[in-house]
Amino acid sequence: MHRRRTAIAVSAALVAAPVLTACGETEHPGAAAVVGGDRITVAQLEGRVKEVRTAQRAATPDDTQYQQTIARTSSLARDTLHSLVLDRVLDRAARDAGVSVSRRDVDQMRTSLEQQAGGARSLESIWLDQYGVAPRRLDDNLRTEVEARKLAAAIGADMNTTDGKATFWKAMAQASKELNIDVNPRYGTWDVQKSSRVDAKTPWVKEATAAGARQTA
Repeated sequence: MHRRRTAIAVSAALVAAPVLTACGETEHPGAAAVVGGDRITVAQLEGRVKEVRTAQRAATPDDTQYQQTIARTSSLARDTLHSLVLDRVLDRAARDAGVSVSRRDVDQMRTSLEQQAGGARSLESIWLDQYGVAPRRLDDNLRTEVEARKLAAAIGADMNTTDGKATFWKAMAQASKELNIDVNPRYGTWDVQKSSRVDAKTPWVKEATAAGARQTA
């Protein structure tokens, strides 16, 4: 049951050298990333991170445990941006394949997962703890799960096989290329072939990220 994004989660293991030049603050002021000409602003990203931290705080009243949670999820901002960008890549790949997701699709998945988890609250708790998804964003996340599965089916990609995964990620790479993704170097860069955010190889990025994590916490 503890699976998020059956197809998309594969990207966590696909780390390679960056191929896109990251956008600078002078070119895209206030942008955490630019995807298909649309900006994901730093403020939007920080808002999403705050949602997760607020939910974690509410779920972990003990200060020591909360600090442990923060330490365990120290890359939350970068991971959240990765998800925000990847969601848009998936949307593009799904559109290219003629795939759509209905409210009924999402409701059916949620009902099934709630039954497996032992209720709505339990499912929300699992998604928050395991995947850093705030309860208010659960339906959005499940929509992405459904979309990934439907895309895989539409392009004949069996995600249980190596060839199937390669087919899926080829479609995602094409979508990444079409969207011309730029990532603020504070958060790394975007590997178009792997459709994955990767950390920049510069010490100052790590320092800036650590400082941002302390402020968020």
